[in-house]
Amino acid sequence: MNLPNKLTIFRVILIPFFVVFLLLDPSNQTYRYIADAIFIIASLTDMLDGKIARKYNLVTNFGKFMDPLADKLLVSAAMICLIATGQLAAWIVIVIISREFIISGFRLIASDNGIVIAASYWGKFKTVFQMLMIIVLIANIQMPFFTVLGTILIYVALVLTIVSLIDYIVKNKDVLKEQN
Repeated sequence: MNLPNKLTIFRVILIPFFVVFLLLDPSNQTYRYIADAIFIIASLTDMLDGKIARKYNLVTNFGKFMDPLADKLLVSAAMICLIATGQLAAWIVIVIISREFIISGFRLIASDNGIVIAASYWGKFKTVFQMLMIIVLIANIQMPFFTVLGTILIYVALVLTIVSLIDYIVKNKDVLKEQN
């Protein structure tokens, strides 16, 4: 197993530890900082595994499948935990996770037709803002600046989620047409 795939597996292994530290005692700021550190490390492995895989031609079918799945698991787990802590509205999480299912469906259909749908810039911006939102919300710093920043990041991430979904649908609508 190559290094990028090991980093992807490591990211998945970090998820339960992240969840435990965030939910064990949400009022314990030390636990929240540990959860934040775990989330940041896991997020950095996402960036690192892709760079290593492309640079050293270590792209594998396992990585193509598992890397995006690990990302979705990490971000979804974080947002669901933030519902439990009362920091994120369930409807926002439903919109964001629904977008991921829709795009995954598009990619599956495209793959069956021999088409690869690459990540768009909108999708990359969406991911960056979702991760920043999660980091700020987990830190839960009780200062007006961070409260406002968290709120702004929530709505920017939500808007980018919707924009990236529309972008994918518009650019790839032909994928849904029946192939002969």
